Amino acid sequence: MSYPLTTPEDGEFSEIAAGRRRLGEWLKSQPDNFFVADRNLQRLLEFYWGQDGYREHLPRLYDFGRLSATIVDLAARLSNDVENLPRLHNYDGLGNRLAQVDYHPAYHEAGRAIYNSGVISVYAEPGNNLLSLALFYLSSLNGEAGHNCPVAMSAGMVKLLQAEGTLALQERFLPRLLDPDYDRNYTAAQFLTEVQGGSDVGANATIATPLDPATEGTWLLNGEKWFTSNVTADLALVTARVPGQGEGTYGLGLFLVPRGLDDGRLNHMYIRRLKDKLGTRSLATGEIEFRNAVAYHIGDLERGFRNMMTYVINTSRIFNAVGCSANARRAYIVAWSYARHRFAFGQPIIHFPLVQDILAKMRSDATAILSGSMRIVRTLDEIETARKTDAATGAFLRMALNLNKYRSSLIAHEVIQKGIEVLGGNGTVEDFSVLPRLLRDNVVYENWEGSHNVLLAQVQRDMRRYRVHEPFFALVEEMLTSLPFNRLKREGLEALGKIREQLDALLEMDEQSASVPFRPLMDRLTDLYYVACMGVEAAWEVFKKEDRSKQRLAEFFFDRRVMGRPAIDIPDYGHQISRLAADIRPGRVEKDQVSGTDQT
Repeated sequence: MSYPLTTPEDGEFSEIAAGRRRLGEWLKSQPDNFFVADRNLQRLLEFYWGQDGYREHLPRLYDFGRLSATIVDLAARLSNDVENLPRLHNYDGLGNRLAQVDYHPAYHEAGRAIYNSGVISVYAEPGNNLLSLALFYLSSLNGEAGHNCPVAMSAGMVKLLQAEGTLALQERFLPRLLDPDYDRNYTAAQFLTEVQGGSDVGANATIATPLDPATEGTWLLNGEKWFTSNVTADLALVTARVPGQGEGTYGLGLFLVPRGLDDGRLNHMYIRRLKDKLGTRSLATGEIEFRNAVAYHIGDLERGFRNMMTYVINTSRIFNAVGCSANARRAYIVAWSYARHRFAFGQPIIHFPLVQDILAKMRSDATAILSGSMRIVRTLDEIETARKTDAATGAFLRMALNLNKYRSSLIAHEVIQKGIEVLGGNGTVEDFSVLPRLLRDNVVYENWEGSHNVLLAQVQRDMRRYRVHEPFFALVEEMLTSLPFNRLKREGLEALGKIREQLDALLEMDEQSASVPFRPLMDRLTDLYYVACMGVEAAWEVFKKEDRSKQRLAEFFFDRRVMGRPAIDIPDYGHQISRLAADIRPGRVEKDQVSGTDQT
């Protein structure tokens, strides 16, 4: 039986066409310059740099904001497609060892744009953490993108070599690490984790042996590493046990292991396999075996683990938090713009209060974790340029780095999930939006550089041993006290006092018994720290005659996260969420401003 071919009458499928057209308009509405579109980032950077410093860095941020929203965005999408993921080739046809990982060309295109931004090269001078991490934030609006983890590890390598490397190691490796040209620079990695220990680095069993007493600083490494991201890095930092030095982390030295030897051969590191990870999939992560791999120790041997923590892990933890902040921001951009273009029951879904509620929460959460993270970055700059040398600042930083890494990743996870909820079924489709990849990448961020429980255990031990919470509380109190917003100031200080009382009671308990109630208390404390950071930024914006959106975001976050107030107990809640969901004006950055002709 044959069936007649029919042509629909004009307009018969007009609603279907209209729906598809609106989705097309949503795609076209995505920012073509991430920096221009981010008014909050612009104001935050001007707050910390001042107008002159902001003007100085504006052209670099403007240029990379455009590349990140276009070149890097597309390249990250392509290189994360399943058929384009990294592939390992250990041997050639004659059986010669290659240890080669093949990447899609889009992977390298993203790398060229990211490194050329200066995200690593600015570390040639101290005090450029805020600039580097502002660039990193713009890059991370594309998720990990295959390069943002290596960027973080390269930053840590640079800092370690600058502080602890011999002159010979500095002259040999720093110029290539700091080179912004992706096709000739060095990237770095850190190989710590072993199968038997995981986060318990003190259980490392890889052994370091002096190559020759006459060859000062040169060692041979033997053992395995279980989780090695950027597996083909030019330079890797490796913890290894020094015989006779001691047990646990005290017995670990820190070694620089180059991928290539002086004679051009590959160093004696063998890639066993690549990991099939949930997220950060275009970044090659594998298992490494050392068989007499040539290595150079950095710093005092007995301070190996401490140096790794101070210069490398702490650097990666703040990069990780800024990356999570960018994930949350990108999820909000996608969801907010989608809600404006997606129609249901005859109107854009952004008009529905339940959608406004989700968007308002997403916006306040993303703003909060960026504010808290950038305050820490600013503190790093102050320490590295000797503007702050007191012990209290160092103690604040020690606690803040760990709490912020933990809390920012959890909040970002929630924000991305809320974005997927706004998109509904479309939000779960890999080629429809960036949201599924952001969620997968964020799960990996949550577990990199210390899982949640490890970080919280470290914070509690630091409180008991070093009283690091005292300067942390003092800074939060100082920020809250300075606020011109009466309710936020009064209720914030009251909340801080109650948290302090509860913490004092927990610290009277033994560490094991305190560990479970310690976690929700640290959630509240970190959230209050975020409120204080947003509050001082809001006070500056009001002084500069900006609008009061940052103040409203801080108060909204405070009511929800710190006080745990349900919507029914928050006055004028419906009006608040409507205003917060509607207000996403771009910044005032034009090409003539970038050239310096106008910066008002």
